[in-house]
Amino acid sequence: MSTEFFGKTLSGPFTIPSGIVTTAVPIMQYIFDHMPEVGVVTTKSIGPEPRAGYREPVLSQYAPGCFVNAVGLTNPGPRRSAELMAQLRVPEDRFLLTSIFGGSIAEFVEVAKILAPVSDGLELNLSCPHAKGYGMAMGQDPDMVREVVAAVKAAVDIPVIPKLTPNTPDIAVIARAAEAGGADGFCAINTVGPGYTSAHGHPVLSNGAGGMSGKGVLPIGLKCVKEVAEASDLPIIGCGGVSSADDVRAYFDAGASIVGVGSALVGLTTDEIGDYFATLSSDLARDRNRAESKVRYDIDMNFRPVSLVKNEKVCDDITILTFDRKINIQAGEFIFLWVPGVGEKPFSALTDDPFSLVVIDVGEFTHAMMSLPEGTECYVRGPHGIPVDPPEGARIMAVAGGTGLAAVYQAARDFGNAEVFAGARTAERLYFLEECQQIAEVHVATDDGSAGYHGLVTELLRRRLQGMSAGERDALVFYNCGPEPMVHAAEAVQREFCRDEQIFSAIDYLTKCGVGICGACAAPDGRRLCVDGPFLSA
Repeated sequence: MSTEFFGKTLSGPFTIPSGIVTTAVPIMQYIFDHMPEVGVVTTKSIGPEPRAGYREPVLSQYAPGCFVNAVGLTNPGPRRSAELMAQLRVPEDRFLLTSIFGGSIAEFVEVAKILAPVSDGLELNLSCPHAKGYGMAMGQDPDMVREVVAAVKAAVDIPVIPKLTPNTPDIAVIARAAEAGGADGFCAINTVGPGYTSAHGHPVLSNGAGGMSGKGVLPIGLKCVKEVAEASDLPIIGCGGVSSADDVRAYFDAGASIVGVGSALVGLTTDEIGDYFATLSSDLARDRNRAESKVRYDIDMNFRPVSLVKNEKVCDDITILTFDRKINIQAGEFIFLWVPGVGEKPFSALTDDPFSLVVIDVGEFTHAMMSLPEGTECYVRGPHGIPVDPPEGARIMAVAGGTGLAAVYQAARDFGNAEVFAGARTAERLYFLEECQQIAEVHVATDDGSAGYHGLVTELLRRRLQGMSAGERDALVFYNCGPEPMVHAAEAVQREFCRDEQIFSAIDYLTKCGVGICGACAAPDGRRLCVDGPFLSA
């Protein structure tokens, strides 16, 4: 289904709105290579300086298919973004739309000049509802919108598309002001709000409030696009609440040229997103409405209370937290632990009954966990991710470093026929070995030789594989979990003796939302750890 858009004949009429899924270059490249229906790939919003964004939680679900988010305009800054985006291979029938923001006209222009050379067009974020001094704060003022658009247009020679806020009494006035400034088209709408959600008496989002998206904002998005189309003949990217082919048809009828799909992708694996867009395109061509059946309205982001009964230090920067009840989790899945006022982070469960987890002090949240008092009420959401599924009769070889033992222990326990390779810098950093020895053959390596093999755990793994016959090695399945250098080293050893399809790895990539939307956990090949893993096949 081809679409004409600013001089390009696009392979498809869809985009994924800024800040959703296509937030990392590997994910964008994967979509360019595998999803022709997504004719416009939109980046996350990029500003004048690197921004870490808000602490987690950054996404909250208030009804099936309805969300509030406040990520906080996370981005590495324009120069680093330009370096990364220059690596993209953009097909001739695709359009790379780079979203930018600034707190002043000068900042918008500065960012635009840096990113225009690696972009097909610029989307001006004049609509984010939760970042003070940015987005909506500027986009509600027609004069400011006109001036920003005019200044950016004067600085670049590619299409400039302001993204309009629905949070204004008359979006048509804003659209006409943008057109007066020289806008080439529009994107409507950004999230609605800000809105607020709470759980167990606490605000869920660390920012307190955030932009509302998903199925509930569809009527607002359609109304805004219709009003913009009545005010201007410029092309419109319409988004907000789309989940079905009928929704897409409604946006086309309202005046949209391209339609964005965002929150409907929550919880979908990369393969499932590809299947969803293919079905959506087929629905449009054949006058059907099947794609919405693939949307994950069953995603559970509710928090359940747990109470800390033991905080047991392993060493200065490692502790085991044990809680007062069982959680239902399968081997390979993970949960989020939320401590209101501190934040939330994802963890593999060391044990499920009682629920326990291992924490290494690597940041603000984990540092607070080191001294979390017994009796503290915390909250758990999940499980998330895909359970491991070793082949019938396979021998599990679990290789772990850091907190990785928690991710592989349950697999060894539940499936049996396992060997565990545990590595650490020193003996004092080892934990849970007696429990592992009860369910598996355990091999220990320490860098300083204070316990087990003196050397790297990957060296110990190579020795073990060298001593096995080809038939024995053919029956192995590997689960690697830990820091990235260790996991890559383990994979390299395993590839010397075994096939890629026998190897599954979970690396400690940053995971923020847990349901595939923010893209923070992107792997180098474009898969997202939280929905395609956490154990990704090699």
